[in-house]
Amino acid sequence: MKTLYSTKVTATGGRDGKAVSEDGLLSVALAAPKELGGQGGATNPEQLFAAGYSACFIGAIKFVGNRDKIAVPADLTVNATVGIGARADGEGFGLTVDFVVSLPGMDKAAAEDLLARAHKVCPYSHATKGNIPVTTTVA
Repeated sequence: MKTLYSTKVTATGGRDGKAVSEDGLLSVALAAPKELGGQGGATNPEQLFAAGYSACFIGAIKFVGNRDKIAVPADLTVNATVGIGARADGEGFGLTVDFVVSLPGMDKAAAEDLLARAHKVCPYSHATKGNIPVTTTVA
């Protein structure tokens, strides 16, 4: 793979710490959510993953639309719900991702086809394939 871009983020303190990108544009306090026994009140890794994956998936949808000459609504949105829980095999924790995608004015079958194509090019989808259950629903 030829790398087109890379970035570096340093996390300290784990779920109760902070994360800062080397350029300083990202600087967030981190806190474990109350549901996981933490204090809450700050960003957590699941929120960051949901933000990154949903934004990347929008990019994949637009890429496929442009490549395949499919009109993609400008007001498209992706709502990502990321869940964390104990794995059934007892080996730590796992994640789930549920997308609800709004493509206003687009036929449902065409929208579902577009989303399937987007999953084939999205780097987050490649990274999670076979590792994290991902569902996609057209709103």
